[in-house]
Amino acid sequence: MSARTNKPHEIVEQALALSRADGCVVIADEQSTANLRWAGNALTTNGVTRGRTLTVIATVDGKEGTASGVVSRSAVTATELEPLVRAAEAAARGAGAAEDAQPLVGGVPASPDFTEAPAETSSAVFADFAPALGESFARARAGGRELYGFANHELVSTYVGTSTGLRLRHDQPTGTLEMNAKSPDRTRSAWAGRSTRDFKDVDPGALDAELAVRLGWAERRVELPAGRYETLLPPTAVADLLIYQLWSASGRDAAEGRTVFSKPGGGTRVGEKLSGLPLTLRSDPHEPGLECAPFVVAHSSGGDQSVFDNGLPVRATDWVGEGVLRNLTTTRHSAGLTGLPVAPALGNLILDGGQDRSLEEMVADTGRGLLLTCLWYIREVDPATLLLTGLTRDGVYLVENGEVTGQVNNFRFNESPVDLLGRATEAGRTEKTLPREWSDWFTRAAMPALRIPDFNMSSVSQGV
Repeated sequence: MSARTNKPHEIVEQALALSRADGCVVIADEQSTANLRWAGNALTTNGVTRGRTLTVIATVDGKEGTASGVVSRSAVTATELEPLVRAAEAAARGAGAAEDAQPLVGGVPASPDFTEAPAETSSAVFADFAPALGESFARARAGGRELYGFANHELVSTYVGTSTGLRLRHDQPTGTLEMNAKSPDRTRSAWAGRSTRDFKDVDPGALDAELAVRLGWAERRVELPAGRYETLLPPTAVADLLIYQLWSASGRDAAEGRTVFSKPGGGTRVGEKLSGLPLTLRSDPHEPGLECAPFVVAHSSGGDQSVFDNGLPVRATDWVGEGVLRNLTTTRHSAGLTGLPVAPALGNLILDGGQDRSLEEMVADTGRGLLLTCLWYIREVDPATLLLTGLTRDGVYLVENGEVTGQVNNFRFNESPVDLLGRATEAGRTEKTLPREWSDWFTRAAMPALRIPDFNMSSVSQGV
């Protein structure tokens, strides 16, 4: 009999009962996915998958401190459960004292649905979306466009049990929709994407209409040199930049003088003003439409997470509030080292505080500048300034006298998201968006468009 036939909470309880370590954390992740793919205005594939991953974290107390061992395996059978627990214990005994060791979290009320079956997705999630997609294919054919793309829906039920009595569960739906439109001769291409929990709030027809407009813009081509341009960054591009900023906001690294958030001479820049606009960058596990786990789920220890913090409740956190740096990410251990508040990273990111204006209204107020579609291949150049480089993709458009007048060549850029917050002269309406570059790792974001008066297009790129 495979462990897959048992309920996840039973697997967690069995693994905890098998433990001989001083402490034990068991995480069961039940995953199901459903997807659609299309090319040339026709569906090509669809499928549904299921899977389970079990992670066992053993802690062993010693004279020099507490050590931890972590082992994760997928498709664990009943006969493999005890060897998995023993492997985690052996890893702990063979490791030195863990620097991030803390007492395992306790005293958190159990999730009322801990013993219930995992949530699962299926092709039914596309019941309304798929017919609308078919209608979009017909309109695209009639308009001389070819649509390519995919829709993916994932549901992960995570069960966390510990030797200190925690019994927690979180169901996380994640949906992504990406669509490309191409001209029949493939010389023009445009992209649009959306993030969703259930595919009830995404309209493929609206995406196709948006893409049709962009393909029309691309009929006129303009070559521009590298340089600094007034640039409108759409929400997806803002999200990709600020997600990287969040990933680089380790309180410990800042306190040790290694990041853009380090204060010259020692300490961190918490309390410093980063933006002249009243912008707030925040995370909230209960943000409507962007809900994420309300407690720490850590399958391994690293700079900004600790396996000892599993089950620790997380709360709404302002990283930047009214333009001022308020918090950096910390574990319980790194908070103790730095004197900063405990502020674990969360699974969503929201930037608000801008004006209630659409991207189209911001375009209409632009004398001459660039309108981007999205960014990709983002890489760090200098951690001390958080200077990033990357490429524009799928459409850079020239705006003249409030109207888009053509498509220009792609560029490589060199910019720091921290500097961009300081130089932004306008922020628009916050809306849910899909970060294109990081959509495999981080999808729950809401951002405004930003106007940057001097965005650094460092060189011309031949990318599409």
